[in-house]
Amino acid sequence: MAAPTTRVAHIDLNQASSSPHTAATPEAVPSLENGDRLTRHEFERRYAAMPQVKRAELIEGIVYMSSPLKFDEHAVPHGDIITWLGFYTANTPETARADNATLRLDVENVAQPDALMRINTMAGGQSRVAPDGYLEGAPELIVEIAASSASNDLRDKFKVYRRAGVKEYAVWQVYERHFDWWVLDAGTGDYRSLVLDDQGVLRSWIFPGLWLNVPALLAGDLAGVLATLQQGVQSPEHQAFAQSLLSRTKAAGGG
Repeated sequence: MAAPTTRVAHIDLNQASSSPHTAATPEAVPSLENGDRLTRHEFERRYAAMPQVKRAELIEGIVYMSSPLKFDEHAVPHGDIITWLGFYTANTPETARADNATLRLDVENVAQPDALMRINTMAGGQSRVAPDGYLEGAPELIVEIAASSASNDLRDKFKVYRRAGVKEYAVWQVYERHFDWWVLDAGTGDYRSLVLDDQGVLRSWIFPGLWLNVPALLAGDLAGVLATLQQGVQSPEHQAFAQSLLSRTKAAGGG
């Protein structure tokens, strides 16, 4: 009986490598660099591939990446603003404040403001949390901490936030010891400056009861800032606002 014939398969390695079923080597994602001109999609793709980068923004299609932040010039003022906004949201239903949240505004603008505050969508807020967890649309209030008047916060970002419909925008210029707060005029589409009252307090138009004692803030007197805010959240206009937010949410079927 003849021995069975052994068949040896010969594989053409060149042909195999070109097979449509062969997994391709993943394409390397380019890194983000200051000054890059990108679309929002490409910016987000590169940012997601760089988990070591904690802050980057796309403003008018241009990438901006922050330098390390100084303690007294940025970190402390930032913390005071977050505390101030946090106290307000703790006393105001259907509002939320955020620290360094990535914010999608349009195809050329993905900001990462120092602080923002928004009204929840079901209560009538104009921003929304996307299915992938990022915030889209204009929040009602943005606050930026700027080293000086030379900051981009007072230039391109000012224009972007105004065009996007951010209703209130504030910038703390730390070196100049100055605090600006603007409100969007629905009639003109331009920002108008809020004016200090006789006690040096600025009062939000969009968030009743959100009062800021500017002299105390600039002096580093956080207790004084919070004492003034406490008066604001106990005011009749704040109580009416809080009730209106709850009513809107209930009408929208949430609660």
